[in-house]
Amino acid sequence: MTIRKLISRREFICWLGMAGAGAALIACAKNDLPTPVLSNSTQTSLPVASTLSPTQTDGSVGKTYLAVARGESPAELTRRVVEALGGMQRFVNTGNDVIIKPNMCTDNHTFEFAATTNPEVVAELVRQCLSAGARRVRVMDAPFGGSPESAYRKSGIADAVTAAGGQMEVMNPAKYAETPIPQGVDIKKWWVYQEVLNADVLINVPIAKHHGEAGLTLGCKNLMGTLQRRNLIHENLHQRIADITSLVRPDLTVVDAYRILTRNGPTGGNLNDVKLTKTIIASQDIVAADAYACTLFGKTAADIGYIKLASRMGIGTDDLSSIKIEELAV
Repeated sequence: MTIRKLISRREFICWLGMAGAGAALIACAKNDLPTPVLSNSTQTSLPVASTLSPTQTDGSVGKTYLAVARGESPAELTRRVVEALGGMQRFVNTGNDVIIKPNMCTDNHTFEFAATTNPEVVAELVRQCLSAGARRVRVMDAPFGGSPESAYRKSGIADAVTAAGGQMEVMNPAKYAETPIPQGVDIKKWWVYQEVLNADVLINVPIAKHHGEAGLTLGCKNLMGTLQRRNLIHENLHQRIADITSLVRPDLTVVDAYRILTRNGPTGGNLNDVKLTKTIIASQDIVAADAYACTLFGKTAADIGYIKLASRMGIGTDDLSSIKIEELAV
């Protein structure tokens, strides 16, 4: 897999075994969860990973690192940005088990209100994964507003995914387990949905939107939907998002910025707060994808704490001038 990671999910599972931490992966009932363990370290500097330069992460200098497409069809834009990165076969092999993680945070509104990911984007990714030979493609999130079933349905994603040949999965509380975060600065372990860690391929598909506390919800913050006890993440929001991102490493991040929510996020509810930008962004580097998405809001990565911290931790790059970006008019 030609992905920019410090450790892959498969390597992480092996690491758990060597550390004798298999017992930490035993799922328990939601009501029995212990308090997540935090770091007691007085360390103030962040660990910096040894990584290749952005143009060399897959062994071929000059390959497109981040793709941006603008045009009328969300599905076509999605197809084109993945194609620019080398096609879905770069990420998905025959027989792979794929999980796609959009944002379906609430059942309050349809996707036109830009609080949930565009269903056309998700469906197109399902089709591409299956065409690349995926054994199955599951789509899931853990909404905080309404039941999963109602949020899946209201967003329009459930119908679109089913029509594309994918499977909607309600995240089972028994499948969360306390999981070490080897690179964590503030949190050293957390309760994470194990299916996400064990999948062969994880594709992260956030909607680009305003968030009252974080500034913006983008790729890194969308990973909070893989956790239990999310309320505790807010105690040190930006560092803890970066810590979680160091563990839950998507193979591909596709930012749905066809419509963006400019105010009153994360749930929105007023179409006057929605801006039609008709843009889709994709990269194997979640940090770079987030950094570019910031520009659609008149911001830079320096304005969003978790993006800066994730870059400092070596998870990805927020320096857009250092990478090859392909911009497409579709």
